[in-house]
Amino acid sequence: MFTGIVQGVGQIIDIVDQNKLRTYKVKLPHQLTNKIEIGASIANDGCCLTVTGFDKDIVSFDIMEETLVLTTLSDKKIDDFVNIERSAKYGDEIGGHVMSGHISCTATIVDIQKTATNCEMTLQLPKEFMKYVLYKGFIGIDGASLTIGQVKENHFAIHLIPETLAITTLDAKKVGDKVNIEIDSQTQAIVDTVERVLAAKN
Repeated sequence: MFTGIVQGVGQIIDIVDQNKLRTYKVKLPHQLTNKIEIGASIANDGCCLTVTGFDKDIVSFDIMEETLVLTTLSDKKIDDFVNIERSAKYGDEIGGHVMSGHISCTATIVDIQKTATNCEMTLQLPKEFMKYVLYKGFIGIDGASLTIGQVKENHFAIHLIPETLAITTLDAKKVGDKVNIEIDSQTQAIVDTVERVLAAKN
């Protein structure tokens, strides 16, 4: 389980591609290396990955084909950066919203408007997921818990404060880039349940 509060940025230092499997190594910020164990879960750009090895601040992850197909991790190159969050522990403050680290799909950035104090980003989402995107609702973008702004057709906006830009990779994003999306599970459950109930009445 994760909270969507990105704790730091890691740099990919090695990638090995095999048949339907990618193994990569990430150099973590020193403050995120405490008590790492093989088998632990760490979110990379919002995707829950299992630690398969570690040496000091270098952590290895295996990424299966299903994850490569659904996420942006297949596009990553050596020296790229990823948002990092260690898994939440019982008793931790939930500053964002409860997230599983299971990516629903990717979205494409279609517009970025920046001022000195604000960044508005507009994203295009596959149409089948738009029913879960509600104004003022939650959404996970590359592992960051964010509030949804204006929603129109298959587009939605998010507003990023300077702190979010400073501690995540989102400040480096450009129009045309893709990001990992985790739909809020509670919103999805409610929408799907209402659809089933209405369908049963017809």
